[in-house]
Amino acid sequence: MNWKNTFSTSIGKKILVGATGLFLITFLIVHCYVNAMIFWQDGGKRFTEAAAFMGGNVAVRIMEIGLFAALLVHIVQGLTLWSQNNKRRPVKYAVTPGNKTSKWYSRSMGLLGTLILLFLVMHLYHFWAPNRYGQAFDAAWKETDLYDKMAIVFSNPIVVVVYVLGCVSLGWHLMHGFFSAFQTFGLATNKYKGMVKSIGVAFSVLIPLIFALMPIYFYMIGHH
Repeated sequence: MNWKNTFSTSIGKKILVGATGLFLITFLIVHCYVNAMIFWQDGGKRFTEAAAFMGGNVAVRIMEIGLFAALLVHIVQGLTLWSQNNKRRPVKYAVTPGNKTSKWYSRSMGLLGTLILLFLVMHLYHFWAPNRYGQAFDAAWKETDLYDKMAIVFSNPIVVVVYVLGCVSLGWHLMHGFFSAFQTFGLATNKYKGMVKSIGVAFSVLIPLIFALMPIYFYMIGHH
């Protein structure tokens, strides 16, 4: 089997997007669980301990490589599929059918994905890059206290707004992507279609909502 040719087809690209999407969904659950520890009224103790464990664990650091690889493949193949779908309709409809044929967010995956990518770059710049840069180039480097770092970053209302908008974009992206990923692998059959859709909607609202509440929380407690 020629894997290169297989994954260069539309079906192959959908498989890659679906597989990486399921992996990223798992990552979101873990990331959300750890970050949600900021809501414990303990001055960030639980969160700091969990973040230090994740940052210093060799297995987690190795998984970071896989995470970035999956993210890159998901973005590239997703945008490629979106572009190919648009090219197949060089002449736009005179009257847009709108939600009668598909939801607007399923037709806007490329746009939503691009907004999430811009948000992700800002997120990595604020939190991930400083620690990894220090660990790589400074022998005396100590892990940044991410709780204090979040308090500083989210004291800026503009940054808070951008993060919240990024979370909203993530929610809409997941609204289509969650079900689509399960459907790609035949896990959303007629018997389970309703259940998968319901879980997908709940996931698409709950996870981004928790993430969005984090910058709002720090901004609010910093202005009291």
